[in-house]
Amino acid sequence: MSVDNYLPAGVTVEDLIVAMASATVVISFAAVWFSLLHRDPSQKRAKLMAEQRAALRGGMIAPRRRKERLNSASFMRQVVERLQLMKSSQAGDISAKLMRAGWRSKDAIIKYLFFKLSLPFGFGGIAVLMFYGFDSYALSGIMKLVVCCAAVGIGAYLPDTIIKNAAQKRQEAIRKALPDGLDLMVICTEAGLSLDATLNRVSQEMVNAAPELADEFSLTGLELGFLPERRAALDNLAQRTDLQVLRSLVNTLIQAERYGTPLSQSLRVMSAESRDERMLKAEEKAARLPAMMTVPLIIFILPPLFIVLLGPAILSMIDALGGGL
Repeated sequence: MSVDNYLPAGVTVEDLIVAMASATVVISFAAVWFSLLHRDPSQKRAKLMAEQRAALRGGMIAPRRRKERLNSASFMRQVVERLQLMKSSQAGDISAKLMRAGWRSKDAIIKYLFFKLSLPFGFGGIAVLMFYGFDSYALSGIMKLVVCCAAVGIGAYLPDTIIKNAAQKRQEAIRKALPDGLDLMVICTEAGLSLDATLNRVSQEMVNAAPELADEFSLTGLELGFLPERRAALDNLAQRTDLQVLRSLVNTLIQAERYGTPLSQSLRVMSAESRDERMLKAEEKAARLPAMMTVPLIIFILPPLFIVLLGPAILSMIDALGGGL
């Protein structure tokens, strides 16, 4: 069967090869360009912190001022506002998920709702156009319907999957960097710094090594200075990260401020516990390694080993039996 039967009408194998070669050149050029491009994450982080500082200050200075109307120049915003998607009961949960993924801009929830609405129609329309319009592949009617429904489902769940993966990666990065951050907090508190100054200093020191943790500590330091209740700022840290170890840290800091216990001593205990937890997770991964290596060992290592060891003996036996006959 020829390859041309699987291609859309009017597209030849030569056209496909040229398109793939062009895409390869573009991807290679982009990879080389971005590898040589120097990016300073501190500038972007400083700009984001300045915007958040201004927003917090505006909310504290004029809490009764009427909120400015959202700019309707964006097409996404117009669609979301016209359909009143922001007024849904799930808007708060969506905002929390986006914050856990590190997307706290004003337009993050707008983009999420827009793509959540448009991607099923886009993927489904492309599938219908490909299988029913161009009839690219010789599939039965049932298979075409199944593929189109699968495309709609992928478009519906793709934004949630992307946000979930981003949140998990961010949480894992924060969990790995937290023991080092707690050690720096112990040093700062023993030097006489307050909690606000400690968080700001640690965020400055860890901006390159752990930007996720530095971002959370910096925002918490800003909220401690602007919010009327310090407990609310610490609770926001626990809600944004959704990590058990940070919830324990927040409870420890709240109790230290309430009862006047030494902050450095509490942080030292938390640092030791977080390091023990990280070591236990590493030991757990090491313990799962033999079980995970069993299947690759059986499939990829043992058959070549048997061929190398038993192959010469089998060939010699075949030659001997063939010569005797």
